[in-house]
Amino acid sequence: MVKKRVPDWLNSPMWSSPTVTTSPPWKSRPLSPTNDDRTGGYPSSVTSSDSSVNEPRFMLPPPALIRPEPTLRTEISDSSIRDNDSSASVEEFSRQTQLLQELSKKIINLGELRLLASLGIPDAAGIRSTTWKLLLGYLPIDKRIWSSELSKKRSQYKHFKEDLLMNPSEITRKLEDSASPKNGDQIIEGKGLLARSKIPHGDHPLSLGKTSIWNQYFQDSEIIEQIDRDVKRTHPDIQFFSGDSASAKANQDSLKNILIVYAKLNPGIRYVQGMNEILAPLFYVFKNDPNEDYAVNAEADTFFCFVELLSDFRDNFTQQLDNSIAGIRSTISRLSQLLKQHDEELWRHLEVTTQVNPQFYAFRWITLLLTQEFNFTDILHIWDMLLSNPVGPRETLLRVCCAMLILVRRRLLAGDFTANLKLLQSYPSTNVSHLLYIANKLNSHSTQ
Repeated sequence: MVKKRVPDWLNSPMWSSPTVTTSPPWKSRPLSPTNDDRTGGYPSSVTSSDSSVNEPRFMLPPPALIRPEPTLRTEISDSSIRDNDSSASVEEFSRQTQLLQELSKKIINLGELRLLASLGIPDAAGIRSTTWKLLLGYLPIDKRIWSSELSKKRSQYKHFKEDLLMNPSEITRKLEDSASPKNGDQIIEGKGLLARSKIPHGDHPLSLGKTSIWNQYFQDSEIIEQIDRDVKRTHPDIQFFSGDSASAKANQDSLKNILIVYAKLNPGIRYVQGMNEILAPLFYVFKNDPNEDYAVNAEADTFFCFVELLSDFRDNFTQQLDNSIAGIRSTISRLSQLLKQHDEELWRHLEVTTQVNPQFYAFRWITLLLTQEFNFTDILHIWDMLLSNPVGPRETLLRVCCAMLILVRRRLLAGDFTANLKLLQSYPSTNVSHLLYIANKLNSHSTQ
């Protein structure tokens, strides 16, 4: 059988990543596997004598200070670096100006905003925060009703917290306060407290009834404890999420509140380990908005955007759908088909010759939206494309994953099972601009 010819645009040497002998120090560590966690139980790496040790943690520099490393193999002079930096600065300033102009309109053209955002959103002026909210449908395109819509949503989230984050004792106390006599009324003996014999069965702490608020509370406690553990280990290398500072602890509390409310409002899914990793970029971007009102209300805004984002990927977290057409195995199969469509030689070498099952590496890529494969700043730029591409986040994610494979195709074609699996489970440092360019190429070729 004749092999499918590799497209000419893939043969350019600039798309081959330079050999990297060690993983980047900023890469997030994989989540600790547990028996009953959906994304915690990743397929383990192949055991080998040269398995790498845990990498040291480093502080994340401010986004504006991080630039993609050049991947050209020729030596770069100081003057060319200055020229490239100047060119990039001019381009970024121009894009920032265009985005600000679009966001200043009374009626925002969502198509134009998607086009501009897909090229990358500058790390300045709160542009990414507002743009993501628009792309996720949280903010309406009519800017004149932003204030009323935000007020309504934030009030709704406040009620969610009041109703869902109280323990039964607080609920009972609240009901007692509402039923207690008003000023001037006769105060009865016992100050409104019920005798033990008069406490309804469903309100008793030892009740095992399905409708018992205490029984439900104790069931929720297990999930809350899991959320608490996961939140505490979310990006431990970034002070915003970890540490003993008051701001870090407040940020952790916000993440926990969002995940608990989501779990209680979505009993079919509840909480699955890994959701904290998807939540983190949203909250980070919204909390660092220079607009004080947006920053103060970042928790509420993040909740609704998280719900919207997860609506595209919730089937990946539903165990009952694993083997269905909408489940995670079907999604991974779609990635395999996409690679075969665009680079059959690489697909054949991976899945036929070396027999590297895509589930061994793509499960984590897809379920965690690549948050474990790149440094945090690059994740934000990748998400700019995920959220802005007209084909939707789900399809765009698969094309970025396919581009990740193509970008290291030379190393994969030269590798065996063990080498390739190790490479893909610890993806090397790469130029994200090149990666997104390839993903866009796949996008254009898929629609032809």
